Amino acid sequence: MLQYLHVKIFNMQVSTDVVGRARADWAREEPDLDTSPMEVIGRILRVAHLADARIRRVLRREGLDRGGLDVLATLCRSGPPYQLTPTRLAAELVLTTGAMTHRVDALVQAGLVLRVADPADRRSSLVGLTEQGKDVAVRAMAAHMAGEAALLTSLTLADRRALAVLLARLLTGIEEEEAT
Repeated sequence: MLQYLHVKIFNMQVSTDVVGRARADWAREEPDLDTSPMEVIGRILRVAHLADARIRRVLRREGLDRGGLDVLATLCRSGPPYQLTPTRLAAELVLTTGAMTHRVDALVQAGLVLRVADPADRRSSLVGLTEQGKDVAVRAMAAHMAGEAALLTSLTLADRRALAVLLARLLTGIEEEEAT
């Protein structure tokens, strides 16, 4: 599959997207500058920027922002009783405890989560989904996944699978570098 993707990509004309135009400009102005990393990283960043704007619009219709959905979805996918410690939530979402407190406060005020005493540790509390919070999480995730699927319509299923494999390899490599 990857060999097919390699042949298919390198035998086709690359579209003149914003990254291609930027590379052409740099080639004209600084011909010795290697801008080939832009072909991948520049496009990943551009896709992320455009996808983020569309995702935010979808979530806004559900009354959420990305941070709120992250908390609700993490609690929802944790399974019954849909409760985690704030520390565990912060670790799952790679946030500081202060940022997590801010997100949880907003969700408590919206009636989507509540803080409860941790029966296993009286010094700690748990953040749990309310019934309304679970309903919102499920509905928002369905809308979010439909929105992400719509972003991928220009790719065939085979292209999507091949891209997913390549991005997973890139992400794993970067994460391993960061861990050392």
